[in-house]
Amino acid sequence: MNDTPPQDPAPRRRRERYRGTHPRNFKEKYKERAPERYPELIERVLERGQTPAGQHVPILVEEVLAAVGLALEASRALRGVDATLGYGGHAERFLARLAPAGGTLLGLDADPLELARTAARLHSVLVARGDMPERLVTRRTNFAALGPVLHEVGFGDGVDFVFADLGVSSMQLDDPERGFSFKLDGPLDMRMNPARGLSAAEWLARVERGALAEVLRVDSDEPFAEELADALTGEHVRARPVRTTRALAAAVREALAERATEEELDLSVRRVFQALRIEVNDEFGALERLLQQLPDGLRPGGRAVFLTFHSGEDRRVKRHFERGLAAGVYSALSDGVLRASAEERRANPRSSSAKLRWAERSDARDP
Repeated sequence: MNDTPPQDPAPRRRRERYRGTHPRNFKEKYKERAPERYPELIERVLERGQTPAGQHVPILVEEVLAAVGLALEASRALRGVDATLGYGGHAERFLARLAPAGGTLLGLDADPLELARTAARLHSVLVARGDMPERLVTRRTNFAALGPVLHEVGFGDGVDFVFADLGVSSMQLDDPERGFSFKLDGPLDMRMNPARGLSAAEWLARVERGALAEVLRVDSDEPFAEELADALTGEHVRARPVRTTRALAAAVREALAERATEEELDLSVRRVFQALRIEVNDEFGALERLLQQLPDGLRPGGRAVFLTFHSGEDRRVKRHFERGLAAGVYSALSDGVLRASAEERRANPRSSSAKLRWAERSDARDP
């Protein structure tokens, strides 16, 4: 005889509802974050000039392909590096040319959350095309470690191109839990790798007034750097630290309420968020370390291709390329910068500030 009392059936869970045609909450946009199940919705979002939640629309794709040389040569087994893998929009196009000819793409990304998703998606794409998934090799690391990683994967003698799409991706910007944007409230984090280093809230709670003013001036050209440094490191802020994105935006607005117009307030909020993100992730330092390793990482005739979105990034890339050309390290540079077309800017507003530059490694490895 079974004396075990009957168990109550598990309560039925109501099917998640998609709130209208344009849900505001990132977590509610589950259809946009499942493009394989809802392709028609994704197409409609893109037609509106918007980026689907959890995705990133690649910028200047054909121009990038031409810059790395893949548009002209796809017959031999090339090696490439996508130093900022992100959602993998550029990488998918690289692989379409590399993989059939036996080439390999090394994808780097410091973000553990996005790297796993992108690697799985791209491996599925390769298999569906009849290519070997091993044509994509990924490593979770910042691109500042380019040299050691190239040796680790057997590319110590160099690669045919290195591509870097600098800045922050749409997936990170749109997810309020990552803390990169003030459009929706979330924890003030901003770390590319949420498991390492100080969050933006922790960094802001520790920084000295003078250091913060310098960061705001150098990283974002903030005209109210001194006033904001006073406000964001004052005693009342130290007593009640800023911990959320909306709280930081409100603190900036309050500090400049009597000094700036509404348009200037919006710009200052954006610049403060930009400066904190750059500092928390040591973006300029990482870029400088990547640039130092580029010449040894490229085969003769190999190309370094950069998409920049900030004057500080573009200035560093331009200076490195020009110095390398003068020293004979590079044999050719792009003719200035290439920008997105008016059509692309309309379709993808986030392409508006993009600048593309490339440099070609000289035939001599030690000029």
